[in-house]
Amino acid sequence: MAHLLGGENLTVSFATRTVLDGVTLGLEEGDRIGMVGRNGDGKSTLMRLLALRSTPDSGRVTKRGDVNVGYLDQSDVLDGDLTVGVAIVGDQADFEWARNPQIREIMGGLVSDVDWHANVHALSGGQKRRVALAKLLIEDHDVIMLDEPTNHLDVEGVAWLARHLKSRWRANQGAFLVVTHDRWFLDEICTKTWEVHDGIVDPFEGGYAAYVLARAERDRMASVVESKRQQLVKKELAWLRRGAPARTAKPKFRIEAANALIADVPAPRDSMALSKMATARQGKDVLDLENVSLNFQGDDDGKKLFDNITLRLAPGERLGLVGVNGAGKTTLLKLLNGEIAPDAGKLKRGKTVVTAVLTQEVKELDDVADLRVIEVIEREKRSFNVGGKEFTAGQLVEQLGFTNQKQWTPVRDLSGGERRRLQLLRLLVGEPNVLMLDEPTNDLDTDTLAAVEDVLDGWPGTLVVVSHDRYLLERVTDHQMALLGDGKLRGLPGGVDQYLELREAALAGSTVTGGGNPVTSAGAAPAGTGTGPSEAEKREARKALNRIERQIKKLDQEEKKLHDLMLKTTEAGDFDKLATQNKQLKDLTDEKDTLEMEWLEASELLGD
Repeated sequence: MAHLLGGENLTVSFATRTVLDGVTLGLEEGDRIGMVGRNGDGKSTLMRLLALRSTPDSGRVTKRGDVNVGYLDQSDVLDGDLTVGVAIVGDQADFEWARNPQIREIMGGLVSDVDWHANVHALSGGQKRRVALAKLLIEDHDVIMLDEPTNHLDVEGVAWLARHLKSRWRANQGAFLVVTHDRWFLDEICTKTWEVHDGIVDPFEGGYAAYVLARAERDRMASVVESKRQQLVKKELAWLRRGAPARTAKPKFRIEAANALIADVPAPRDSMALSKMATARQGKDVLDLENVSLNFQGDDDGKKLFDNITLRLAPGERLGLVGVNGAGKTTLLKLLNGEIAPDAGKLKRGKTVVTAVLTQEVKELDDVADLRVIEVIEREKRSFNVGGKEFTAGQLVEQLGFTNQKQWTPVRDLSGGERRRLQLLRLLVGEPNVLMLDEPTNDLDTDTLAAVEDVLDGWPGTLVVVSHDRYLLERVTDHQMALLGDGKLRGLPGGVDQYLELREAALAGSTVTGGGNPVTSAGAAPAGTGTGPSEAEKREARKALNRIERQIKKLDQEEKKLHDLMLKTTEAGDFDKLATQNKQLKDLTDEKDTLEMEWLEASELLGD
């Protein structure tokens, strides 16, 4: 493979701290590299050096003379006075860029819903990010460097970007370097991982799953005594081996060592135990939205953000919410929290319910900006229980990455990721029994996310998570639901993959617009064709879905009880009784299969 660019003996220091200490590395053609590490350890600094956007204190960066490098910074870099169209394609006429299928595909994937004639300064943060990303991707680069590209992208946008980067070049052409906290994204697109820590860079083969396995193996072989970090790595490893076994095909070292390492690691979460604990704290009733409708704010035409939706949260339930931007995910949390009232329908709230919401902005810390981290927590409470263990405020603060020195840092001096960690801690100290997290992964590094997930594993209450981070949703929630922008709330038995399939089907007839001239997406079917089911048929299908889901849930409970009975029967050696129970289990399985087929048929009728 041909060398594209590299750094030799790179050293960078800030005040008394050395961030990079004599780092030497390079990018070759065909490299697909993800960069991980704790906040502040130098990931963005290293990327800026390699992109020739800054200079090291010592050492040098070299690149092949004809290599063109594209770089996406975390900050806004677009001229706010330009229109969206000019910011992306410059002075090109619509017919010039629209005849290029790759540009059309990029426009459709990132900015199809952005006003082409709006000024950049009038856009939301997420829209600015997508415009900047579109501008970068339509250009012809040999190397692309992306610093947190998934920030402000929804699940669909992240999936699109992954597909684009995987198909942008042939296997032995081009290269990209990505810094992101999105572990699914890292695992999907990267074949190498760089871990930046303690002034050095350690390379690993494979994406995030392979990196976690390799790091655990490295620590084991070196007899690392760093027990807290080791336990988090082991728990993350256990999840990867059990929750997504297909990912483990990537590592090139012995899987036997990884299996030995996690042999004594318990399941990530005991759902039944958590449910019992939560019921004791919450009672049977938690939060119910019944037949709720809500118009868009300031909408005089009666256009509904939510149209007669019903959502019932059970004690100990762990729900993940996904959806298109603007579909109402944050608004749904506000409805559940009682911050806004619906136009129709009602919110039923259990008598013992105590809610807490982690917002995207984390403005709740503004009133304690002058306090130190440990003082913020101790002002709320000095100790509390997590997973049956008693923690002091200092121990809990340390568990989420605040060292002894950091605990005495004023809140105003914390980074964005540290502020989110502190706010989550502050919420947990208040001992809520319903916790709602709105995009909790923003600004957090992968190690901190693992620590947050570890805390959530032992937390017994009801959890609602809004996130575009597929890995987090699969890791900490038991089922997912979707808002598709049509005012409805849909269950996702197939998880995030089902959501993406629904979106692809919904966008089958979409168009990409530019300068007022629509350009039909490649292979798109004309919108409005086919008669489709009647409203009466749809109503009957919705009733059938609700009925079937209740029946399947009941059969799941019966199946679990039967498994427990069969275990006891086996231990007692009563094999005649075991044969009878085995037949009962088969009958239950057959009934479930039939119901699932009925569910699919009703779902297809509704277009779910």
